[in-house]
Amino acid sequence: MKKIVILGSTGSIGKQTLQVIDEFPDKFKVIGLAAGSNVELMASQIKKYKPKYVSLSLEKNVGILKDMLDNNIEVLSGANGLLELAQIDEADIIVVAVNGIHGLRPTLAALDKGKTVALANKETIVTAGSMVMEKSRQNGAKILPVDSEHSAIFQCLEEKNQRSVDKLILTASGGPFLNYSFEELKRVTPKMALSHPNWSMGAKITVDCAGLINKGLEVIEAHWLFKMPYESIEVVVHPQSVIHSMVQYDDGSVLAQLGCADMRIPIQYALTYPMRIKNTFPKLDFYKINALTFEKPNLEKFPGLALAIEAGKVGGTMTIVYNGANEEAVHLFLEGKIGFTEIPQIIGRVMFMHKSLEKYNLDDILEIDKWSRIKAREISISIKGGI
Repeated sequence: MKKIVILGSTGSIGKQTLQVIDEFPDKFKVIGLAAGSNVELMASQIKKYKPKYVSLSLEKNVGILKDMLDNNIEVLSGANGLLELAQIDEADIIVVAVNGIHGLRPTLAALDKGKTVALANKETIVTAGSMVMEKSRQNGAKILPVDSEHSAIFQCLEEKNQRSVDKLILTASGGPFLNYSFEELKRVTPKMALSHPNWSMGAKITVDCAGLINKGLEVIEAHWLFKMPYESIEVVVHPQSVIHSMVQYDDGSVLAQLGCADMRIPIQYALTYPMRIKNTFPKLDFYKINALTFEKPNLEKFPGLALAIEAGKVGGTMTIVYNGANEEAVHLFLEGKIGFTEIPQIIGRVMFMHKSLEKYNLDDILEIDKWSRIKAREISISIKGGI
């Protein structure tokens, strides 16, 4: 029985991870849960799974949570709470499903302890790819991707033929605005952007997907996870979301991973790797698939993808700036303070202001991330539709 710690248990990925665990009660035991501000859901999860270790993001909610529970379980809080849960000696797998750069420190801590990390937090790799991969190598700690696209590539990469890989092909649904004109994109509201046609995800990642920015983050992540140059990573718009990604080899063969648009499938593979175990989740019905279509992404309408590739090629600290500026811009958009098309505008302007550093440490990453968010807010004031 594998002992699981879930960082971000009340979020979309965290809840679906628990659904996977429910499928296999004889194979997994939840020993640690960390959550944000959803105290009521956290209390119900604790009552059901009875973890030994618990943490909340805000210390002020600790007393509220304890009042909802029948036992006297110790409740940790804040960044230190996440770090403690990431380093539990008896844990077999640490699922990192917290939002944004908050996943970086606990991921590094888990890797330092040699833990297997099921990584659903792409910002960790985007902001500190070289550092994370080096920690993994030094400590013999596995990183198992939970993103459907990276899980697909992970499954299609033949260990004996990795040197024969021609390119990685990341598929993108194109989001709800694939066929919108630029003028129509200017009128997109937060409510519209949060209605993804295929996937059920958290608010931030759903907005990222709507502008293909999420795909840009995934390109950077694929570069580090699979040691592939950016020139060998291609994005293809595939609206049906049946093929989750592909690997093309030098001989022209293309291996693809197909499945329903259900995050529980890559989550399960990360938890059961290298085994595949029968579940009760929906399966593909090929008789109901009318067509599989593909097209190039429109980088003029969705410049966020091009900016991500540019940031990756510049390297150094530029991807930190890309990520931080995007997170802040998405937050401003969800607050109704900027327009949808102004998200990539802000990212590009913050990137232009930054001179990338080749050498940097963890403190530098956090400081540059903070700087990029401040600049994004400042820029939002000066553009049309700003604060």
